[in-house]
Amino acid sequence: MSDTQSRFPGLREDFETIFVKEWSPYLGALLLVLVVVALMTTGLFWGVFGGVKYWGDRINGALGLAPLLGIAEAKETLLTHRMSLMNILLVAGAFTAALMSGQFQPNRAPRLEYVWAALGGSAMGIGASLAGGCTTGGFFNPVVHSSPAGWVMWLGLLTGAWVGLKALMWTLDHVEWGTVAPAQIVVPPAVRRLYPLAGLAVAIGVVAWSASWWSSPDKQLAARALIVVAGFAIGFVMHRSRLCFARSIREPFMTAEGTMTKAVILAMAVGIPLAALLFRAKVIDPYVAIPPTFWIGSLVGGAIFGVGMVFAGGCASGALWRMGEGHAKLWVAMLFFAWIGSIASAVFKKLGLTAIDETNVETWEMTGVGRQAFFPDLFGGWGWALLAGFGLLAVWYAVVRWNETTEKLTVL
Repeated sequence: MSDTQSRFPGLREDFETIFVKEWSPYLGALLLVLVVVALMTTGLFWGVFGGVKYWGDRINGALGLAPLLGIAEAKETLLTHRMSLMNILLVAGAFTAALMSGQFQPNRAPRLEYVWAALGGSAMGIGASLAGGCTTGGFFNPVVHSSPAGWVMWLGLLTGAWVGLKALMWTLDHVEWGTVAPAQIVVPPAVRRLYPLAGLAVAIGVVAWSASWWSSPDKQLAARALIVVAGFAIGFVMHRSRLCFARSIREPFMTAEGTMTKAVILAMAVGIPLAALLFRAKVIDPYVAIPPTFWIGSLVGGAIFGVGMVFAGGCASGALWRMGEGHAKLWVAMLFFAWIGSIASAVFKKLGLTAIDETNVETWEMTGVGRQAFFPDLFGGWGWALLAGFGLLAVWYAVVRWNETTEKLTVL
């Protein structure tokens, strides 16, 4: 123990409590909602697939496929595109948390896992393109924004996760190729001891980055300063609490464990009324984060995405924070998620499935796979809208709690 630790043992204890010991997923859920609501107060919203698709657009541009697919030339950079920037900072936040907790570990998977990552990431890209978003933009955000589109995608995710687990179990019994784990990368102890200092340096660098943009005369950079902090905070919180939407959907089917699911339910239970207050005060337009995919796109896209996230090993936000932790498989999954997501989005738009119907004169957008839907407009007010949202959360909680004691829904 160093002299500093000997003189100030309380500092060491506090450091381990905050940066080393795993946080409760319930705490992580509450902190995530606070960051998301803070974004909403500025007229912004949390999104992942928009940034991932932008990465895919850049890949297709580099491959020369953009003109064929009808993908416009990128006018923003990786660090000025709002959702791309937020995704990059989410990875940076998780990387920092992994360093400070000593959990950063370059991790190589068996060969077969990379095949599953490619196939799973591709399915996630197709599903998100149909649903108008991933588990963040197609499920979490719409539910918080009181849209039935989120709940329909939830049904699709549950169906897809069940099918995906069944299929994955079959492969475990019938596929032997590529299942041998490679030798893991050994990080020298001297390097690992530097992890906390390296993490602190990254955090300080991010704060300095945000401050420099905040004071920049460039209005776009000044507006992105909040994104830098918010994305970093989301990644840090999700890593420390291991918060993952894929686990909330998948684990009741795998082990009957419902802690992560109940944490996500808590996040939504807190987020729905806070978002409603912002909508009623006209701080932000509720339709800004509601995809025009209710109900066909949300259901079919959710099912395809659900299968994909089981094979990939995580959803979009979960894959990003696990990338920051050092998992090579998730880097492969994200590469295919971005690339195929860009291709699928372009193809579906060309086919008229997800293109916005410009002839629609209603206040909500419409596509070939659905439309925007908002509970208060459907029910004529907030009373029934809130009752519907909390009622569905209560049903989900009751089923998960029942399954924890009976294990009736497990497929393993």
